This record gives sequence, C-alpha cells and structure tokens, in this order.
Amino acid sequence: MYKAVVMGMSAGGMHALQTILPALPRSFPLPIAIVQHLSPHYDSYLAEYLDRISSISVKEAEDKEPLQRGTVYLAPPNYHLLVEPDQTFSLSVDARVNYCCPSIDVLFESASDVFEEALIGVVLTGANADGSCGLKIIKARGGLTIVQNPATAESPYMPRAALDAASADYVVDIGSIAPLFRRLSQPQSRREHGCSVNC
Repeated sequence: MYKAVVMGMSAGGMHALQTILPALPRSFPLPIAIVQHLSPHYDSYLAEYLDRISSISVKEAEDKEPLQRGTVYLAPPNYHLLVEPDQTFSLSVDARVNYCCPSIDVLFESASDVFEEALIGVVLTGANADGSCGLKIIKARGGLTIVQNPATAESPYMPRAALDAASADYVVDIGSIAPLFRRLSQPQSRREHGCSVNC
C-alpha cells in the first residue's frame, strides 16, 4: 500500500493543479508534497487559492511539520522541501539544484529515502529537466512513477525528460491523474505496468 505522493511541475503547473486537486475527495488518504517552480517573490496566494477550490486541505509546508494523511503541501518559494526519516518536512536554503529552489529532484530523492516502494512520484508539465533524476531514483527503489503525457502538457519538456530518464508505470493525460490517485490509494490496489495514455 502506498504511503505518500510527491509531485513536480513548472510551466503550466497552475492549470495542472487546478485540474487534479479539486478532483480529489476530502477523504483522500495520502499526503501529497508538491514542488511547483515559482518566482522567488511569489506569495502564499497559490496555496490559499487551491485550498479554497479543493475539498482536500492545501497549505504551504512548514519546517518540522509532520506529514498528515489527506493533506497537500506546497514547497514555499526559495526553500528546498525535504522529507526527513521521522516523516516530517525540513526546509533548506542550500544552493539551487537544476537552477531551481525549490527543486523537484531534492524532494523526490529525500521522500524516496523515507518511503521507498511505498512512494508515488509524479512529473507534470514544465520547461526544464528538474524531476527526471528524482523520478529515476523513485523507480530504482521500487516506487511507482507517473508522467503526464507530453503531447497534452502545456510545456512538454519536463515530462519528456522524465520519460527519457526512467520508464513510467503510467503515462496519462492530466484529467486521468486524480482518478488514478484515487484508485492507487485503495488498500486493495495493485501495481499495473504498461498502462497506456488515458488509462
């Protein structure tokens, strides 16, 4: 059974989040940690807006905050978001990774260290290769990998880079991700390899 979801996106990510998060029920059982590349001067409006339009709770992650079931956490601007062994978050002001802070790779690798095969990693629309190395690590440690269909991404570079780096268990259009999350979060769910687009 899966214990957490990590997601990464860049250009076009706002539309992706507006599609995915409102489609998740309040009872969704997994924590979701998200890195969306933002301007360094971006305020907390994104978390507040997504919380307002979603049934599931959405907030900015805080340092030393424990991951809670059924909550979405956004990395704050200018901080790398990491998952610690005790399943709390830490915020880091270390140097940029892939020219980004927060970095998707940093979140993915740290979460994979903690959750291993119980982690779901997701790469969506974006204009650089951040997330591809992290997704490869999730895959190598037995986690499940999902990539947005590049043909339908607002910015296809990031999902293409992820697919070049690691084979994905699912390659899906954006509207199929929330239903897939709901299915994978069920206790009886089993991994299904080789799923085609629009599964």
